[in-house]
Amino acid sequence: MNHTPQSPSLFSVELRTTRWELLVDWYRDILGLKVLLRVVDDRYALLDAGCTRLAIMGRNTPGEASGRWSLGFETDELDAAWQRLGAAASTPPRSNPEGFRELIAVDPDGNKIRLFSWAPGHQA
Repeated sequence: MNHTPQSPSLFSVELRTTRWELLVDWYRDILGLKVLLRVVDDRYALLDAGCTRLAIMGRNTPGEASGRWSLGFETDELDAAWQRLGAAASTPPRSNPEGFRELIAVDPDGNKIRLFSWAPGHQA
């Protein structure tokens, strides 16, 4: 049997937090992600994030938010997301010359969030 290896597939991005319930609720209620699995005793939640998932894990020492990465989310409802984000949004939606609109926000733990939507007729 000839087996051709495939590249790995990203299953989830994991966020570790001391404020597990707050972060789960924020990503569900403010960002609009659907909770797929929530295990309160283990402080673990898995949320649907389109083609991948976001795992939120409660920890006593989660580490610092990183300036090296951000979570990028594509949405058709950028203006509605901006309204829901409120003070968490550090920028209003703005146009980018590459054919999309974007806004930058931070979650309650200080993780950088980038939301964007393609301009009408743009081929991603």
